Order: sequence, then structure tokens, then C-alpha cells
Amino acid sequence: MDDVKLIGTFDVTEMVFLAFVLFFIALVFYLRREDRREGYPLEDEVTGRVDKPGGVLTTGSPKTFKMPFGRGTVTTPTKGREKVDVAGERTFRSPGAPYYPTGNPLEDGIGPAAWADRADHPDLDAEGHNRIVPIDTVPSITVHRNDADPRGMAVVGADGETAGTVTDIWVDRAEHVIRYLEVDTGAKKVLAPMGMSKVQGKKNTVVIDAINADQFAAAPVPKKAGEITFYEEERIVAYFGGGYLYANRARQEPLI
Repeated sequence: MDDVKLIGTFDVTEMVFLAFVLFFIALVFYLRREDRREGYPLEDEVTGRVDKPGGVLTTGSPKTFKMPFGRGTVTTPTKGREKVDVAGERTFRSPGAPYYPTGNPLEDGIGPAAWADRADHPDLDAEGHNRIVPIDTVPSITVHRNDADPRGMAVVGADGETAGTVTDIWVDRAEHVIRYLEVDTGAKKVLAPMGMSKVQGKKNTVVIDAINADQFAAAPVPKKAGEITFYEEERIVAYFGGGYLYANRARQEPLI
């Protein structure tokens, strides 16, 4: 069957092809605008000089999202820049050169101890309840009878010394898993990530080899009892995660 002519020699096939090309070009511009909502404008790694933000074809228009449970709105791109002053120095002056901490490496926010400024309010479940809470506040969640209950067990650090005793378990009420172990160091109670803990039921011991025993007492803690925020989770995990490199000098040296 002959193609249907629209105007002169311009037929339906050509119209469909041109429509696809125009759609594809528009899609490319749309995606390029959308993927620049965060992290732009770029800045030079060495001098900190901020690049030009670009025009309307490279920068997406702001979008506002309504947060659930009355937590207001969030607009992207967010205003302001992340902090560029870090407690560390470059190993050498070149783009991509790593930093080394000059203070407390577990708290300086460098390398594996880095954290993001997340929202300073608790994560919520679908019903609006705090998602991560002490296990005693959720009667429906218990430790399985075939598993070792870590409460009352001694906590051993990377140096083999005792850091304290597990006094409580913090669980995720949405996923029914343990998120943190509450450890009484004698000086204060801190939360240690369960993902970095190894429960040895037969030895009545919990091994957390991320940091040394004497470093537990300086770990960040939630400011409100029985509640932990996104930001506090970020700081706690960064502190313990940083220990895999910074807990002692031996971990910072090459293996060969």
C-alpha cells in the first residue's frame, strides 16, 4: 500500500520519524536538567573555585515535595553548599588527592569516617511511629529462642580488651531486625551497629572489631533517650566504620 501523503512528498512515515527525533532530543535535555538537582554547580577540587551554574537548558527548575506526617516540604535543588573545610590536609596538591586527618580521625569526617548531614529527625514506619527503638518498646518483637540474646554479654574491641556490656537491643520495627546494640562502657551508654558486631553465644561475648575498647566511650550518642535520628545514625556508623582504617596505626599501613 502506498504511503499516505500529507503535504507534497511529506508522508506519515517521515512525520513519525521526525516526531521521534524531536521527542528524543527533548528527553535528553529533560534528563540533563533533572540530574543536576544536587551537586551542582561543580567546584575545582584544588582551588574550590565554583563553575558557572549553566543556563535554563542545563539546570532544572526547583521542585517542592510534601513530606509525610507533617514534616513540611523539601525543595530541590537545596540551597547552600556543603562544608568545604575539613579537619585534614591533602597528601599532595592535585585533583583527587586524598586527605589525611589531623585531629581525631574517627570524628574528623574523612575517608571511611565521613558522614552526610542527613535530617535530624527519626525515621518513621508506615504508621508514623519511630522505626528504630529499644526492643522492650515493641512487645511483638523478641529474640528467637534458638538465637543467643546479646544482652548481658561482654563487648570486646579490636584490641581484644573489654569495652563494656550489652544492656539493650535497638530494633527496626518495620523489618524486625536488630540495628544497634546498646553498650554500657561505664562512662556512658553508646550504640554500636549490629552489622559490625559478631555475637559469640557460647563465649557470652560480642566482638566489635571496628574500634578499640577505649574508643567506645567517645562514640556519638543520640541526644534523646529511646530515639535516634537519621543524622545521629550517620554519625554513629561513620565513627565505627572509620575505625576499620583509623582505630590503630597498624591498619593505616600498607600490607606489603
